[in-house]
Amino acid sequence: MPKSDTFQDLVLGERKGAQDLWRWLYVELRSAILDGRLRAGSRLPSTRSLANQYALSRGTVVAAFNQLRAEGYVSSELSAGTFVASSPSSQGDTPRRQKVSRRVASRAELGRRVKGLYGPSFILPGSRSIGMAFRSYEPAIDLFPVDLWARVAARVYRNAPRSLFGQGDPAGYQPLRRAIAEYVGRSRGVRCTAEQVVVTAGAQQALDLLARLLLDPGDEVWMEDPGYPSASQAFHVAGAHVVPVPVDGEGLQVSKGIALAPRARVAYVTPANQFPLGSVMSAKRRVELLAWAVSSGSWVIEDEYDAEYRYFGKPVASLHSVDTSGSVLYVGTFTKMLFNALRLGFVVLPERLVETFEKARSFMDRHPATLDQAVLAEFIAEGHFGNHVRKMRQAYVERLQVLTDSAAGRLAEYLDVENAAAGMRTVGWIKPRVSDRLVADHAARVGLEVLPVSTFTARYIQKPALILGFAGCNDSEIRRGVLVLEKVIRSMQKMQVG
Repeated sequence: MPKSDTFQDLVLGERKGAQDLWRWLYVELRSAILDGRLRAGSRLPSTRSLANQYALSRGTVVAAFNQLRAEGYVSSELSAGTFVASSPSSQGDTPRRQKVSRRVASRAELGRRVKGLYGPSFILPGSRSIGMAFRSYEPAIDLFPVDLWARVAARVYRNAPRSLFGQGDPAGYQPLRRAIAEYVGRSRGVRCTAEQVVVTAGAQQALDLLARLLLDPGDEVWMEDPGYPSASQAFHVAGAHVVPVPVDGEGLQVSKGIALAPRARVAYVTPANQFPLGSVMSAKRRVELLAWAVSSGSWVIEDEYDAEYRYFGKPVASLHSVDTSGSVLYVGTFTKMLFNALRLGFVVLPERLVETFEKARSFMDRHPATLDQAVLAEFIAEGHFGNHVRKMRQAYVERLQVLTDSAAGRLAEYLDVENAAAGMRTVGWIKPRVSDRLVADHAARVGLEVLPVSTFTARYIQKPALILGFAGCNDSEIRRGVLVLEKVIRSMQKMQVG
């Protein structure tokens, strides 16, 4: 190919940022080949002439040509030169036809199950800061003993056998499984062996795996309304029909669930601290739920994401602790107990499900991160985890008190803030006739993270309310948040009146 025919008219794009010159040239030539500006069989200029034309070193051009040759875009013939290779994407196409064909959009479609991802979602943003009022999904990262964790991690890494750097167990690191079984047995009354514990990458992976294993397309699932949207999404994606069941001060209304879907395959509940309203499932409802599960041959997924943080009296016993039928699958997480980046959770299963769950766990990502598990196992075994939970329980009580006191002084006219009995967040019921979603949107513009309760409802309308996280905010940030929220609601009320 004479240079004057094609190459002198070929426009190469500008080099971007710190991109290596050889890679820039390689990418530009590859693009020209793929979109038909350089046709199959065309001869490229020599490396020397191309270097002179674009003021490059010959070595830069040689490196680009070598990469193109290695990937099959060009071929070289001794004493003849370098030519654009023939390929299914370019052979027989004119440049005009090739450009048109590359603009045609793919008609390939996603699977029908992915429709469960459409609509409202609960995707948490990556952290660029910590401790912002009133972020509800973040523990007190400012109080986490990083130095202690680092010392434990350093010791684990230093003393770990080489086998710990190899293939892990899909069910999880055995010492961690033992530590979890002992801890939930002691603190939550969960009766299980280490073999019944499977470690997951957080509670969400446990819910996703359970949805895949327990549900067939079209199966019905009871879902608390309002409730945790990421659980609902996992069931939707599995092809299930999610049936919203209302909650009240005693938790999920079992009788309503039976009336709506008596043969549901699964019921998802947060009995110790209902998400997001914070109610505790009464003993009567627990008995009713377990009796229904046995009679209908259904499963109950119990999600205990922050049950350890109870501020009045003893922690409420888990639903699993009173289940004698093997109907309850217990899901827990260390994310809320320690820090968000520690993507480790677990599920306690009946013995007959363990092997199947392990296989499914293996198909998903082989096994959890073994070294992180080893560090956590030591952290628990040495008593640091229990000490940290006790310290955080006290810190959260104090932060909750700051929030309720500040709200009583500044927000009493606009917001009725509950004195939460457990967890890392509370609910503020909006007194003026103002949309909770609009309040949340306005608050976000001035640096507050509040969640409207209405985004967690599917069928049963709640009074407008805001979810206010207090665990991850220090005292001064809580007070700042109250002041800002007061201004937001007051201004919105004035706008409505006006």
